[in-house]
Formats: sequence, C-alpha cells, structure tokens
Amino acid sequence: MPAKGKHRRPKSLRLTRSIAVVGTGGAALALPLMGATGAHAATPAAAVAQHTEKSASVAPAGTSKTYAVKAGDYLAKIADVQHVSGGWKKIYSDNRSAIGSDPSLIHPGLKLTLGAKAAAPQASAPAKPSAAKPAAAKPAAAKAGTASTVTKTAATSSSSGYTLPVDGATIGTNYKVAGSMWSSGYHTGTDFVVPTGTTIKSIAAGTVVSAGWGGAYGNQVVIQHADGRYSQYAHMSSLSVSAGQTVTEGQQIGLSGATGNVTGPHLHFEVRTTPDYGSDIDPVAYLRSHGVAVG
Repeated sequence: MPAKGKHRRPKSLRLTRSIAVVGTGGAALALPLMGATGAHAATPAAAVAQHTEKSASVAPAGTSKTYAVKAGDYLAKIADVQHVSGGWKKIYSDNRSAIGSDPSLIHPGLKLTLGAKAAAPQASAPAKPSAAKPAAAKPAAAKAGTASTVTKTAATSSSSGYTLPVDGATIGTNYKVAGSMWSSGYHTGTDFVVPTGTTIKSIAAGTVVSAGWGGAYGNQVVIQHADGRYSQYAHMSSLSVSAGQTVTEGQQIGLSGATGNVTGPHLHFEVRTTPDYGSDIDPVAYLRSHGVAVG
C-alpha cells in the first residue's frame, strides 16, 4: 500500500499467540474498523496490550449508557460486544468531540456514550506518559501503474488449493519497490489495503510455524505449505491460530489491523523460502503460479 516504513529483521524467538492493539503516539491502544488509503510498517514497536473480553450488554431502545474504554478496546470491538446498532461508525459519530479526528486513537479511561447521540462531549482521561516512539515513515504513493484492486470473485481461489489472503482489497505497495526506509533496500512483500477487522485467510493448507508479536511486523502469522514455501501475514489486530496448528486453504487465521509501526491498517503479505526475514520471493507471482487471480 502507499505508505512505507522500515521492517527490521525480527529476532528468532519462540512466538506465542497474542492479541495486541497499538496506536499512534504511544498513548492510543485501540484500533477501529476503518478504511485507509495506504500504510506500511516502519521501525520496531514495543508494548503489547493484552486482549480482555467484555460481557455484552444491550441498552434499551431509545436510551443511552456510558462506556469506559479499557486496554485492548477498539471501536469495532466495542460496537460488537455492546451490540451497538450502526457499528463503530455510529459510536464515532456520536462521540467525535471526545475521540477527536482519528477514530483509532482511543485510550483507557475515555468515556463513550453508547445507544444514542451524546448531548455533550465526554471528558477523556489524560493519556499515560510513555517513552518516545520512533517516527513512522511518511506515506508514499505506489509506483505509477502498480495499484490495483483485488476483486472478490470465484477466480480468487483455484483448483490447485490456493486462494487470496484477503478479499476485496486494493494493492498498495508492491513487492521489491525500492526505498531507503527498508533495511533490505526494498519492500519484501505486497501490501493489501483493508480496514481493521477484515478477515485474513491462509492462502493454502499448511502448518502454523509461528503466531505472535513480530516487532515491526506487529501481530503476525507464518505458515509452512506443502511445497516448502512459507507465507507471512503481518500487522494483524488479532490472531485466530497458534504455532503448531494445521490450517486449510481459506481458513481464517486472524483479523487485519495496524499493529507494529504503521501509518494505517493493512495486510503486509510475504512468501518466503524459509520462515525468516530475508528469504522473500514475489508473493503475487507465487499466487498467480498457483492459479489465483490477483488484480
């Protein structure tokens, strides 16, 4: 996708299943279901917010209630758990004065009005001070002629047992686009621009090699396939699989997001010859070689 940033070489650590939500500026911990014009990873981020489930509660018709944002919350999740008619957009519309111009920047302690339009903006709790975070790369447009839309059709999967990692996405930054922001000197994968909360699928049957925090990649999953190749899915808001698990073609492995250091939600997708950074091959060419229509 259009935005760029530097992926540093992830450390070779055993990764456990985790769910994290990271925002901008170190204070925000939550990510909404929202569109993006493009984003890309930059430098490694620290701090992972533990996901905490909330019990659902529905406000009677015509009434409203106040909800205090907790660590791990994002607008789409609150809308789903609290059964808010109109989803995250309704919450944002009703609480824009309290949230501000960026719906991804909500933090623990912020008071939101659910169920009816807020009469007045709710005061937000001051953000907890945190260490300075490395600046993310400024968005940059993909090379002319490289942007395309991945259309959800029957052609997205093939009889060979492969499918797209995400449906209905726009390709932002393509593979091997050169730039000094990447430690390898070029973009090691393909970015699919999708809103936070979009289903991410395994492109083929395989075994999950790792699932967890990947530094600049945020929440990521790496899967080994029968042909010896590995697929990587990065910046996810939540994971649905764990290391050692067997998955099938098209099985949900998590939800898209903007974890790690990015400028907006997207899926960074790689195909590798090993499970490690630096062994990348062209992911779009790989999918097409297996009969999957891309773009």
